[in-house]
Amino acid sequence: MNTGGQMELYGEQKTEHSGLGGGAEPIISIRNLVKIYKTKKVRFRALGGVDLDIWPGEFVAVVGTSGSGKSTLLNLAAGLEKPTAGKIFIREKPIHKMKEDDLVEFRLNHVGFIFQNFNLMDTLTTLENAAFPLMLRGMPPLKREKQAKAVLSGLGLSGHLAHDPDELSGGQQQRVSIARAIITKPEILFADEPTGNLDSETAEQIMEVLREIVRENGTTLLMVTHDMEKARYADRIVHIADGEITRIEERGEWQ
Repeated sequence: MNTGGQMELYGEQKTEHSGLGGGAEPIISIRNLVKIYKTKKVRFRALGGVDLDIWPGEFVAVVGTSGSGKSTLLNLAAGLEKPTAGKIFIREKPIHKMKEDDLVEFRLNHVGFIFQNFNLMDTLTTLENAAFPLMLRGMPPLKREKQAKAVLSGLGLSGHLAHDPDELSGGQQQRVSIARAIITKPEILFADEPTGNLDSETAEQIMEVLREIVRENGTTLLMVTHDMEKARYADRIVHIADGEITRIEERGEWQ
């Protein structure tokens, strides 16, 4: 698969993970993070005091079984939910304190999301779905279409620009969602079970795409998954159970 077009568009290439060698500040810093869900009858602690630093250009996979707290950790780190207690800093900005309007603007300008269920808009074409974040930024139609075409071409979708999501395979839909996530050149990608709805061969292809984005562009990627085979694409694997980090593996420990 040729991803060259996408990589050129994404911005100045960076091949070094600046934070992995020491000396840089974490791009994401999480301290004593707690999340408790309450109903009238139930009080459930999803996270119980998590500490984690993620460095610029690092690919971190958070693994755990269903209900372990991994998706809650991602949602909190991305500012999609508010913590019960604790602090989350992205580029030293206190995400845990931000108001919703500020969070929306911050995510639009600094963050991309990739979801298990793709979350494409049925009424939009491949090209329109990929270009949607640029439309939210107010970019003129011709300019955003040109940019979206370049990204989609790099992901092998140049022949599907006018197709609706239901005309695409699962793997193609996930590539469209990746194009949408990276088109604004975000510093950080959050991926929630990005291969969960794909067959094994397609899942491997998607993981290669994600790893290449990290390596070629210096993008920081935080991915949650239940699949250890997919987690091994990462630089570090964070194991979580019952809302707590149980251990962290470095790449050399499984290669």
